[in-house]
Order: sequence, then C-alpha cells, then structure tokens
Amino acid sequence: MTVSRSTPNWRSAGACLSADPDLFFPVASAGPADRQIARAKMICAGCTVRRECLDFATSHDHVYGIWGGTTREDRQRERRRKRRAAAAAAKRAVAA
Repeated sequence: MTVSRSTPNWRSAGACLSADPDLFFPVASAGPADRQIARAKMICAGCTVRRECLDFATSHDHVYGIWGGTTREDRQRERRRKRRAAAAAAKRAVAA
C-alpha cells in the first residue's frame, strides 16, 4: 500500500497495526523498559508511514509513547535542536 502525506488514514498502513499497542507506551524510559523501547523502535524502523506518524505526534504534541520510531526524549531533543538552530539563524540575520 502506498500512502502519501495527503492520505488521512496513514495509520492503517502502519507496521505497528498488528503489534500490541502497550509495546509503544512503555511505563519507564530506562531499565526493563529499554528492551520494550528497542522492540517498538525496531517495528517503526521498517514502517512505510514512519514520517507521517512522527509528524502527527509532533503536530499534536503527543508526549507519551513511541511515535515514528522516537521516544518522548528523542522528540524533546529534536525540538530543542530546532529551537536553537532557529535562534542562531535569527541572531546571524540580525548581525548581518
């Protein structure tokens, strides 16, 4: 199945469709949950709608769970990186 960004039901093409949903919502971010997170990320790695899933999670501020192969911490790190890059670009623009 080919899914584009304009397809409203990208979830139906997710590699996680047949997986246990609890796998994608670990109760911790360390310890025994490390194996659970690794398994969820492995499923996401082969998913054809991984980008759509991640875009959905970030645009809807989903804090919990594995979305698009990323943990909450991964998404927070990426948001910080983008904010810093934008601030640095703005600073360069002002200096120019």
